[in-house]
Amino acid sequence: MKHVNIHAAKTHLSRLIADVLAGEEVIIAKAGTPLVRLVPVAQGEGPRPLGVLRGAVVERDDCWAPDHDTEALFYGGEVEPPPAKRVAEGTRAWYAKPTTKAKPKPKRNRKP
Repeated sequence: MKHVNIHAAKTHLSRLIADVLAGEEVIIAKAGTPLVRLVPVAQGEGPRPLGVLRGAVVERDDCWAPDHDTEALFYGGEVEPPPAKRVAEGTRAWYAKPTTKAKPKPKRNRKP
């Protein structure tokens, strides 16, 4: 087990990581008080197998059918949403440039 202060850990981080990967335990301390322990990240078991729940989950035939009660809650008693309103012809989108140009600022007379 190796105890190292913070300054030495910053200076020799690559060396400490190599020591940890080799199996040694490294503890970083501040003013002699242990703060953290460097440990290697546990390697995963590999990719998860697909189809673990195959056959365990059963979906009813009407699972994706519309629920009229829920739709009535969303649309205020109407089963179908109201049609979208068309934007009046000739209007410009909010991101379009303005149709009128701004007046230029008057030049100030400066004394040389």
